[in-house]
Amino acid sequence: MANSDMFYFEVLNWASSFLEEHQKEPYVAEYLVLERQQWTKTDLVRHYRQLMPVAELNQLKTDLNLVLADVPPQYIIGSCEFYGQRFTVTRDTLIPRPETEELVELCLKKNERDQELKVIDVGTGTGAIALSLKKQAPDWQLTAVDLSKKALAVAKENREKLQLEVRFLQSDLLAEVGSEQFDLIISNPPYIGRDEWQEMDVSVRTYEPKLALFAEDKGLALYRRLAEQAKGVIKSTGKIYLEIGYRQGEAVQEIFQLAFPTKDVIVHQDLNGHDRMIEVCG
Repeated sequence: MANSDMFYFEVLNWASSFLEEHQKEPYVAEYLVLERQQWTKTDLVRHYRQLMPVAELNQLKTDLNLVLADVPPQYIIGSCEFYGQRFTVTRDTLIPRPETEELVELCLKKNERDQELKVIDVGTGTGAIALSLKKQAPDWQLTAVDLSKKALAVAKENREKLQLEVRFLQSDLLAEVGSEQFDLIISNPPYIGRDEWQEMDVSVRTYEPKLALFAEDKGLALYRRLAEQAKGVIKSTGKIYLEIGYRQGEAVQEIFQLAFPTKDVIVHQDLNGHDRMIEVCG
Protein backbone atom coordinates (compact mmCIF):
# COMPACT_ATOMS: atom_id res chain seq x y z
CA MET A 1 0.00 0.00 0.00
CA ALA A 2 1.45 3.33 -1.05
CA ASN A 3 2.06 5.92 1.65
CA SER A 4 1.17 9.61 1.50
CA ASP A 5 3.76 12.27 2.33
CA MET A 6 1.99 13.13 5.61
CA PHE A 7 2.49 11.61 9.05
CA TYR A 8 -0.59 10.57 11.05
CA PHE A 9 -0.17 13.48 13.47
CA GLU A 10 0.05 15.93 10.55
CA VAL A 11 -3.09 14.51 8.97
CA LEU A 12 -4.99 14.74 12.26
CA ASN A 13 -3.88 18.33 12.82
CA TRP A 14 -5.01 19.25 9.31
CA ALA A 15 -8.30 17.34 9.58
CA SER A 16 -9.18 18.81 12.99
CA SER A 17 -8.47 22.34 11.74
CA PHE A 18 -10.50 21.65 8.60
CA LEU A 19 -13.53 20.65 10.66
CA GLU A 20 -13.15 23.58 13.01
CA GLU A 21 -13.03 25.99 10.06
CA HIS A 22 -16.39 24.57 8.96
CA GLN A 23 -17.93 24.87 12.45
CA LYS A 24 -17.80 21.11 13.07
CA GLU A 25 -16.43 19.36 16.15
CA PRO A 26 -12.66 18.87 15.58
CA TYR A 27 -12.49 15.67 17.69
CA VAL A 28 -14.52 13.85 15.00
CA ALA A 29 -11.37 13.61 12.85
CA GLU A 30 -9.60 11.46 15.43
CA TYR A 31 -12.79 9.44 16.01
CA LEU A 32 -12.99 8.58 12.30
CA VAL A 33 -9.36 7.45 12.14
CA LEU A 34 -9.70 5.32 15.27
CA GLU A 35 -12.91 3.72 14.07
CA ARG A 36 -11.72 3.05 10.51
CA GLN A 37 -8.54 1.41 11.80
CA GLN A 38 -10.22 -0.16 14.85
CA TRP A 39 -7.47 1.34 16.98
CA THR A 40 -7.28 2.50 20.56
CA LYS A 41 -5.79 5.92 21.28
CA THR A 42 -2.60 4.11 22.33
CA ASP A 43 -2.44 2.49 18.87
CA LEU A 44 -2.82 5.90 17.30
CA VAL A 45 0.00 7.39 19.37
CA ARG A 46 2.27 4.57 18.22
CA HIS A 47 1.52 5.51 14.62
CA TYR A 48 1.82 9.29 15.04
CA ARG A 49 5.19 9.50 13.26
CA GLN A 50 4.38 6.98 10.57
CA LEU A 51 3.24 8.04 7.11
CA MET A 52 -0.48 7.55 6.54
CA PRO A 53 -1.22 5.30 3.55
CA VAL A 54 -2.78 7.09 0.58
CA ALA A 55 -5.90 4.91 0.70
CA GLU A 56 -6.49 5.85 4.35
CA LEU A 57 -6.00 9.52 3.63
CA ASN A 58 -8.46 9.39 0.73
CA GLN A 59 -11.00 7.57 2.91
CA LEU A 60 -10.61 10.22 5.61
CA LYS A 61 -11.18 13.01 3.08
CA THR A 62 -14.36 11.25 1.91
CA ASP A 63 -15.51 10.86 5.51
CA LEU A 64 -14.82 14.51 6.31
CA ASN A 65 -16.96 15.63 3.40
CA LEU A 66 -19.81 13.54 4.81
CA VAL A 67 -19.31 15.24 8.18
CA LEU A 68 -19.66 18.60 6.42
CA ALA A 69 -22.99 17.32 5.07
CA ASP A 70 -24.03 16.65 8.71
CA VAL A 71 -23.98 12.85 8.42
CA PRO A 72 -23.48 11.47 11.96
CA PRO A 73 -20.04 9.82 12.31
CA GLN A 74 -21.63 6.53 13.46
CA TYR A 75 -23.56 6.30 10.18
CA ILE A 76 -20.37 7.06 8.26
CA ILE A 77 -18.61 4.19 10.01
CA GLY A 78 -21.70 1.96 10.08
CA SER A 79 -21.35 0.92 13.70
CA CYS A 80 -20.86 2.14 17.25
CA GLU A 81 -19.92 0.87 20.68
CA PHE A 82 -22.63 0.36 23.28
CA TYR A 83 -22.14 -1.21 26.72
CA GLY A 84 -18.94 -2.93 25.65
CA GLN A 85 -20.23 -4.42 22.40
CA ARG A 86 -20.18 -3.15 18.81
CA PHE A 87 -23.49 -2.67 17.04
CA THR A 88 -24.22 -2.14 13.38
CA VAL A 89 -26.19 1.08 12.85
CA THR A 90 -27.93 2.33 9.72
CA ARG A 91 -30.16 5.26 8.92
CA ASP A 92 -33.09 2.97 9.75
CA THR A 93 -32.03 2.89 13.41
CA LEU A 94 -31.45 5.45 16.11
CA ILE A 95 -27.81 5.74 17.16
CA PRO A 96 -27.53 4.28 20.69
CA ARG A 97 -26.63 6.97 23.24
CA PRO A 98 -24.57 6.87 26.46
CA GLU A 99 -27.71 7.80 28.43
CA THR A 100 -29.28 4.54 27.30
CA GLU A 101 -26.28 2.67 28.70
CA GLU A 102 -27.29 4.16 32.05
CA LEU A 103 -30.79 2.68 31.59
CA VAL A 104 -29.25 -0.75 30.97
CA GLU A 105 -27.03 -0.32 34.03
CA LEU A 106 -30.00 0.62 36.24
CA CYS A 107 -31.97 -2.43 35.12
CA LEU A 108 -29.02 -4.76 35.77
CA LYS A 109 -28.28 -3.19 39.15
CA LYS A 110 -31.86 -3.52 40.38
CA ASN A 111 -32.46 -7.15 39.36
CA GLU A 112 -30.78 -10.50 39.97
CA ARG A 113 -28.82 -11.57 36.93
CA ASP A 114 -28.98 -15.27 37.78
CA GLN A 115 -32.79 -15.42 37.97
CA GLU A 116 -34.76 -16.66 34.97
CA LEU A 117 -36.59 -13.40 34.32
CA LYS A 118 -38.80 -12.84 31.30
CA VAL A 119 -37.87 -9.44 29.85
CA ILE A 120 -39.17 -7.36 26.93
CA ASP A 121 -37.43 -4.40 25.26
CA VAL A 122 -40.00 -2.13 23.58
CA GLY A 123 -38.82 -0.13 20.57
CA THR A 124 -35.55 -2.01 20.26
CA GLY A 125 -34.02 -0.27 17.20
CA THR A 126 -30.53 -1.74 16.81
CA GLY A 127 -31.30 -4.27 19.55
CA ALA A 128 -28.73 -2.56 21.78
CA ILE A 129 -30.72 -2.73 25.03
CA ALA A 130 -31.95 -6.31 24.63
CA LEU A 131 -28.63 -7.69 23.41
CA SER A 132 -26.70 -5.87 26.15
CA LEU A 133 -29.00 -7.27 28.83
CA LYS A 134 -28.69 -10.79 27.40
CA LYS A 135 -24.90 -10.52 27.36
CA GLN A 136 -24.79 -9.45 31.00
CA ALA A 137 -27.63 -11.69 32.25
CA PRO A 138 -27.62 -14.89 30.14
CA ASP A 139 -30.38 -16.50 32.26
CA TRP A 140 -32.87 -13.79 31.32
CA GLN A 141 -35.31 -14.62 28.53
CA LEU A 142 -35.24 -11.63 26.18
CA THR A 143 -37.89 -10.52 23.71
CA ALA A 144 -37.51 -7.28 21.75
CA VAL A 145 -40.13 -5.53 19.63
CA ASP A 146 -40.15 -2.67 17.13
CA LEU A 147 -42.66 -1.23 14.71
CA SER A 148 -40.04 -0.83 11.98
CA LYS A 149 -39.22 -3.87 9.82
CA LYS A 150 -36.00 -2.20 8.68
CA ALA A 151 -34.86 -1.58 12.25
CA LEU A 152 -35.62 -5.20 13.15
CA ALA A 153 -33.47 -6.38 10.23
CA VAL A 154 -30.54 -4.44 11.74
CA ALA A 155 -31.30 -5.82 15.21
CA LYS A 156 -31.30 -9.37 13.87
CA GLU A 157 -27.98 -8.71 12.13
CA ASN A 158 -26.54 -7.60 15.46
CA ARG A 159 -27.95 -10.70 17.13
CA GLU A 160 -26.20 -12.95 14.65
CA LYS A 161 -22.94 -11.04 14.91
CA LEU A 162 -22.96 -11.10 18.71
CA GLN A 163 -24.33 -14.67 18.88
CA LEU A 164 -26.88 -13.90 21.57
CA GLU A 165 -30.33 -15.46 21.91
CA VAL A 166 -33.00 -12.76 21.73
CA ARG A 167 -36.46 -13.08 20.17
CA PHE A 168 -37.31 -10.18 17.83
CA LEU A 169 -40.90 -9.40 16.84
CA GLN A 170 -42.57 -6.67 14.81
CA SER A 171 -45.09 -5.00 17.11
CA ASP A 172 -46.70 -1.66 17.81
CA LEU A 173 -45.46 -1.40 21.41
CA LEU A 174 -46.84 -4.46 23.26
CA ALA A 175 -49.70 -5.25 20.86
CA GLU A 176 -48.25 -8.57 19.62
CA VAL A 177 -47.41 -9.98 23.08
CA GLY A 178 -50.72 -9.27 24.83
CA SER A 179 -51.14 -12.92 25.84
CA GLU A 180 -47.76 -13.09 27.59
CA GLN A 181 -46.58 -12.04 31.05
CA PHE A 182 -43.22 -10.36 31.74
CA ASP A 183 -41.09 -9.77 34.81
CA LEU A 184 -39.43 -6.69 33.32
CA ILE A 185 -40.39 -4.16 30.66
CA ILE A 186 -37.65 -1.82 29.45
CA SER A 187 -37.99 0.85 26.80
CA ASN A 188 -36.33 3.87 25.24
CA PRO A 189 -39.35 5.01 23.21
CA PRO A 190 -39.62 8.06 20.94
CA TYR A 191 -40.07 10.95 23.38
CA ILE A 192 -39.16 14.17 21.56
CA GLY A 193 -42.04 16.58 21.10
CA ARG A 194 -42.60 18.30 17.76
CA ASP A 195 -42.01 21.64 19.48
CA GLU A 196 -38.43 20.59 20.23
CA TRP A 197 -37.51 20.23 16.53
CA GLN A 198 -35.46 23.42 16.37
CA GLU A 199 -33.46 22.52 19.50
CA MET A 200 -32.11 19.34 17.93
CA ASP A 201 -28.76 19.00 16.20
CA VAL A 202 -29.13 19.32 12.43
CA SER A 203 -27.48 15.90 11.91
CA VAL A 204 -30.16 14.25 14.07
CA ARG A 205 -32.98 16.11 12.31
CA THR A 206 -31.63 15.25 8.88
CA TYR A 207 -30.49 11.65 9.16
CA GLU A 208 -31.88 9.79 12.18
CA PRO A 209 -35.26 8.04 11.73
CA LYS A 210 -38.11 10.30 12.83
CA LEU A 211 -40.19 7.25 13.78
CA ALA A 212 -37.64 6.56 16.54
CA LEU A 213 -37.46 10.18 17.71
CA PHE A 214 -40.81 11.93 17.80
CA ALA A 215 -44.05 11.42 19.67
CA GLU A 216 -47.23 13.46 19.88
CA ASP A 217 -48.58 15.14 23.04
CA LYS A 218 -45.26 16.90 23.77
CA GLY A 219 -43.44 13.57 23.51
CA LEU A 220 -45.69 11.78 26.01
CA ALA A 221 -48.06 9.89 23.69
CA LEU A 222 -46.17 6.60 23.65
CA TYR A 223 -45.67 6.61 27.43
CA ARG A 224 -49.45 6.87 27.83
CA ARG A 225 -50.07 3.96 25.44
CA LEU A 226 -47.27 1.89 26.94
CA ALA A 227 -48.58 2.39 30.47
CA GLU A 228 -52.04 1.15 29.46
CA GLN A 229 -50.70 -1.84 27.52
CA ALA A 230 -48.22 -2.73 30.25
CA LYS A 231 -51.03 -3.34 32.74
CA GLY A 232 -52.03 -6.40 30.73
CA VAL A 233 -48.60 -8.01 30.30
CA ILE A 234 -46.61 -7.19 33.45
CA LYS A 235 -46.60 -9.68 36.33
CA SER A 236 -47.87 -8.44 39.70
CA THR A 237 -44.26 -8.39 40.92
CA GLY A 238 -42.98 -6.94 37.64
CA LYS A 239 -40.92 -3.81 37.08
CA ILE A 240 -40.68 -1.23 34.31
CA TYR A 241 -37.62 0.79 33.24
CA LEU A 242 -37.93 3.75 30.88
CA GLU A 243 -35.68 6.36 29.36
CA ILE A 244 -37.25 9.82 29.33
CA GLY A 245 -36.49 13.33 28.13
CA TYR A 246 -34.77 15.49 30.73
CA ARG A 247 -37.89 17.66 31.16
CA GLN A 248 -40.37 14.77 31.35
CA GLY A 249 -39.69 13.28 34.78
CA GLU A 250 -42.75 14.59 36.57
CA ALA A 251 -45.14 14.01 33.66
CA VAL A 252 -44.06 10.39 32.97
CA GLN A 253 -43.99 9.65 36.70
CA GLU A 254 -47.63 10.78 36.92
CA ILE A 255 -48.65 8.68 33.90
CA PHE A 256 -47.25 5.48 35.39
CA GLN A 257 -48.39 6.23 38.94
CA LEU A 258 -51.97 6.50 37.66
CA ALA A 259 -51.57 3.24 35.74
CA PHE A 260 -49.90 1.44 38.67
CA PRO A 261 -51.25 3.08 41.86
CA THR A 262 -49.87 0.38 44.17
CA LYS A 263 -46.32 0.57 42.82
CA ASP A 264 -43.48 3.00 43.47
CA VAL A 265 -42.63 5.20 40.49
CA ILE A 266 -39.13 6.64 40.88
CA VAL A 267 -37.34 9.23 38.74
CA HIS A 268 -33.59 8.60 38.36
CA GLN A 269 -31.04 11.14 37.15
CA ASP A 270 -28.29 10.53 34.61
CA LEU A 271 -24.60 11.25 35.18
CA ASN A 272 -25.20 14.89 34.23
CA GLY A 273 -27.83 15.28 36.93
CA HIS A 274 -30.81 15.39 34.52
CA ASP A 275 -34.01 13.41 34.97
CA ARG A 276 -33.44 10.53 32.55
CA MET A 277 -35.01 7.28 33.77
CA ILE A 278 -38.22 6.03 35.35
CA GLU A 279 -38.39 2.90 37.50
CA VAL A 280 -41.76 1.32 38.30
CA CYS A 281 -41.34 -1.24 41.08
CA GLY A 282 -42.71 -2.61 44.34
